[in-house]
Amino acid sequence: MPLGGFHVSGTDAPPDNTMIPLQSPGVFLPGVLLVLVMPGPTNTLLATAGLASGFRRSARLTLAESCGYLIAISFWGMSLATLGQSLPWLPVVIRAGSALYIAYLAMRLWNAKLELADGAHNVIDMRDLFFATLLNPKAILFGGTIFPKAAFASGVPWLEAMGLFLAVVFPVGLLWIGIGARLGAGRAGSLMPTYLFRSASLILGAFSITVALSALR
Repeated sequence: MPLGGFHVSGTDAPPDNTMIPLQSPGVFLPGVLLVLVMPGPTNTLLATAGLASGFRRSARLTLAESCGYLIAISFWGMSLATLGQSLPWLPVVIRAGSALYIAYLAMRLWNAKLELADGAHNVIDMRDLFFATLLNPKAILFGGTIFPKAAFASGVPWLEAMGLFLAVVFPVGLLWIGIGARLGAGRAGSLMPTYLFRSASLILGAFSITVALSALR
């Protein structure tokens, strides 16, 4: 039987084939983690805040990040689900486009370096983080591909999916703040960011193949 927006394996409930098969929390959570951990506008600002203001003073910025993602993912998820009813080919196009986008991000991540925003010592506030996240293209990927379609059909599945999502957002956001704080303290060498980025790139590349295969079904 289904558990909210996620299908539990070993039951007779038919899978939802309108989205990629990420309805299981065991697959949904790693997918969310891989996308969230990638360098981007939000993570750059979080690291910059950690560098400028330290870990403890910057930790609250993860609240603004969470609110931005919550609104943006809900908007894109509901909008794309509505359009998908009149445009049955749209989910396939979204999956194919998402696979290409993830593959592109994997290639960028392979050669990525931690580049902080200009003016690192300027204070980054909650509003900066909120709008940077609200406009982050990762929200389209989450709402159109990674989140199960059922999450945007009723309240309980939405709460379940968002609860799992937020359980990942906070620690990843704190991780990026911690990276910036370590840079400020001159201890970033122990983090070996190049190895971390390249390891994540390989995993992300495998994830893009999974998404691409789902588009062919």
